[in-house]
Formats: sequence, structure tokens, C-alpha cells
Amino acid sequence: MQIITQSVGQLGLVIRAARRSSKVRLDDLAAMAGVSKQFVSDVERGKSTVQLGLVLKLLAELGIPLTLDIPKAAGTELENLRLKGLK
Repeated sequence: MQIITQSVGQLGLVIRAARRSSKVRLDDLAAMAGVSKQFVSDVERGKSTVQLGLVLKLLAELGIPLTLDIPKAAGTELENLRLKGLK
């Protein structure tokens, strides 16, 4: 199922729903992703100052790929940057 998420709060709800539907406890997800239980709780509650890299770890542990739909011009520029060796 694909959804459009436009806020940290919406992303937190997605993560909470995925965790709960997988029957994974909050502290177990934290341990699997190498983050604190408080961090997972903050993400699920939509705290706007959470670290993106750690949120990506949570998504990976839950099997949720993050897909970005960017404009064609940005895609061309992205390819140019990659050809220059930028990551």
C-alpha cells in the first residue's frame, strides 16, 4: 500500500501501525534498530526533531522502503551529481 506522508506526525503513525501490525513491541523495535525506546516513542508521536538517519533505521527494520517521487529535472541533476562521485 502506498500513502503520501507530508508530516512527521503522519510518518510516526505509519511506523506505529507497521510495528503494531507486525506484533513487535516498542522496546524490541528499539533494540533491533539500535536506538532507545524513548526514541521510538518520540518518532511514533511525531516529534519533529528526531534524527532522520535513525528514523530510516526504524523504517528498514520494519521493512518499509522510503521512496521519493522527484521532478524529472531534479532526477537529471541527481544523476549528474552521482556521475561526479557525490553521494
